[in-house]
Amino acid sequence: MGLSPDNVHGLTLAVSSSIFIGTSFIIKKKGLKKAGTTGVRAGSGGHTYLYEPLWWAGMISMIVGEIANFAAYAFAPAILVTPLGALSIIVSAVLAHFVLEEKLHIFGVLGCVLCMVGSTTIVLNAPQERQINSVKQVWHHATQPGFIVYTVFVLILVAVLIFQFVPRYGKTHLIVYVGICSLMGSLTVMSVKAVGIALKLSFSGTNQFKYYETWVFAVIVAVCCIFQINYLNKALDTFNTAVISPVYYVMFTIFTILASVIMFKDWESQSASQIVTELCGFVTILSGTFLLHKTRDMGNDPPKEPPVFQSPRASEAPSSPLPISQR
Repeated sequence: MGLSPDNVHGLTLAVSSSIFIGTSFIIKKKGLKKAGTTGVRAGSGGHTYLYEPLWWAGMISMIVGEIANFAAYAFAPAILVTPLGALSIIVSAVLAHFVLEEKLHIFGVLGCVLCMVGSTTIVLNAPQERQINSVKQVWHHATQPGFIVYTVFVLILVAVLIFQFVPRYGKTHLIVYVGICSLMGSLTVMSVKAVGIALKLSFSGTNQFKYYETWVFAVIVAVCCIFQINYLNKALDTFNTAVISPVYYVMFTIFTILASVIMFKDWESQSASQIVTELCGFVTILSGTFLLHKTRDMGNDPPKEPPVFQSPRASEAPSSPLPISQR
């Protein structure tokens, strides 16, 4: 099945988004390093980076990337756009290797290749975007029994996590904060898609902001984003970023695809072999993402000195000069 014009537009925007976002991390890090030489580093509570043009260039790059990602959902199904977010990890890892001299380990290269293979598999088998001529059509999809049940399930599960699990396990179990972010994120993406479609149709000459449904979707986007940002910040402040990133990507993508399949029935027009192929592509991307994060510091480890041979008599001496880290 060939790519429709809308899918091509969505694909182009999604890839552009990954390039801008992946590049932004490198530019901002360069800015942070430069600012740290003239003032208090950000990690120590300083805000010197706010006066560094390079850091702002990185912020602008990230904003452009997020806008492109927002627009991509207006043209292509979420099952195509969301998994391609992994490409920003590849861009960031490759640029870090050349610009920041953070060496990319051979397994990191393998992770990049897996992400590329998985992304290509999904792109070639992605479902066509449904023809939508009004935001009222999106509202019709959103108010179908299947998606209402999913939304109620998400809200109940989020409420249970917030009031029952956060006080007890929030500080010790990563899945609690990330689960809240991922569940709310799936509703965010569906609403973002609705607002994106409304904007696309409005720019085409058919004003969609005269319908109250458009504003309901916009409010849902704002509320869900606040929840996501709040609990993602809690997760980042509590747990290792290297662990959060892949877990959040996996959970967010799974729930987003599930929400899209229920709301827009993306797989309705596809054969079983196409669906299985897409799932295989998704699993391939997940494998590459975990491999990238698991091995991203391997290339920067200093070479270990070979152990110095000591005779049994010398090693038993109480005054043997061991390095401090081995005492």
